[in-house]
Amino acid sequence: MRPLEDVRIISLEQYGAGPFGSVHLADLGADVIKIEDPNVGGDVGRYVPPYNQGEDSLFFETFNRNKRSLSLDLSTPAGRAVFEDLVRGADAVYSNLRGDVPKKIGITYDDLKHLNPAIVCCSLTGFGMTGPRAKEPGYDYILQGLAGWMDVTGDPDGPPTKSGLSLVDYSGGFVAAISLLSGLHAARRDGVGGDCDVSLYDTAMSLLTYPATWHLNAGFEPVRTKNSAHPSLVPFQAFEASDGWLIVGCAKEKFWERLVVAIGRPELGEDPRFTSFALRGTNQGELLPILEEVFVTDTVEHWLSLLRPAGVPSGPVNNIEQALNEPHTLARDLIVETSHPVYDTIRQVASPVNFGAEKPEYRRAPQRNEHFQQVLDSLGYDADRVAELDAAGAFGKAGVRV
Repeated sequence: MRPLEDVRIISLEQYGAGPFGSVHLADLGADVIKIEDPNVGGDVGRYVPPYNQGEDSLFFETFNRNKRSLSLDLSTPAGRAVFEDLVRGADAVYSNLRGDVPKKIGITYDDLKHLNPAIVCCSLTGFGMTGPRAKEPGYDYILQGLAGWMDVTGDPDGPPTKSGLSLVDYSGGFVAAISLLSGLHAARRDGVGGDCDVSLYDTAMSLLTYPATWHLNAGFEPVRTKNSAHPSLVPFQAFEASDGWLIVGCAKEKFWERLVVAIGRPELGEDPRFTSFALRGTNQGELLPILEEVFVTDTVEHWLSLLRPAGVPSGPVNNIEQALNEPHTLARDLIVETSHPVYDTIRQVASPVNFGAEKPEYRRAPQRNEHFQQVLDSLGYDADRVAELDAAGAFGKAGVRV
């Protein structure tokens, strides 16, 4: 069995952050049942351009492989009844909604514990379910600004800069998955579930890590650094070569000693201005221009051919195509394929979460309501019960499954 094959998660998830968290659990074998609102066409991620055909988008495929889909209108008594039957046999209810919504629609532990005392209710929201911003929607871009990320990102003379990836969303997904699994472990040990109140804001703030500690305890004021330089280790930054950029990192004194020899400038290692971390930091205005003049004289591959054998931490600044075709990417089986009725074969990046030697199996993201019959059969509903629920609007407009 795959690690989470005995776990069932009922997920009210949408767009990126929530589905990103649960896709790792689905890849590990969890039965993730997406509850999609038929009144709005299901998960909005199905329609994200530019690579979409109707409800089939490559964006949606990225976040929803190995899951199942059921259209269910929770605003109707009939739809709520189906949801509650699902909760009775589930391990977790997972959602990414605005902070005040889980309580409003009745998906917190207090709302569901009478159905299943061991249920884990994991809510990934923008700002959490408490605090003055709880009712605000949380978006990655806004949170990167609020949490101070943009103030420390980019060149010193440039504007505040967002990360090129939605790292608050994706980190929040990982945090939600860890929280859900922690709750699941406790529930199976103790027989009692509970709430996981997880937020993108908390995630973004926690990722301030040691700069926050430095500020809180020593008044540290971070500043942006040229060429993405490390705030305290010199040299540790991007350098321009004749045909691109490379990263060189001297996180230990031995790497500095190896670097100066590898680039043909051993005298720099004996220069009294540069013989320690502290001195190189103090005199970086003199050191970095010297290194910049060296690296710009030849290609990225030339310098890497010298630095790697010398044991100096270094690497190219790849574009996405180069990163996806890196030999190490391919050797680690990080590109996976699924079959799809519209796109034929879809290639995407694998989850980095692994356990054991068995390779994960990958199934395309579900079509909307694709697993209607499967899920209802698992609840023991007969044809008359399904027809009754259908007529009462449980699955969308009364009598019309969408």
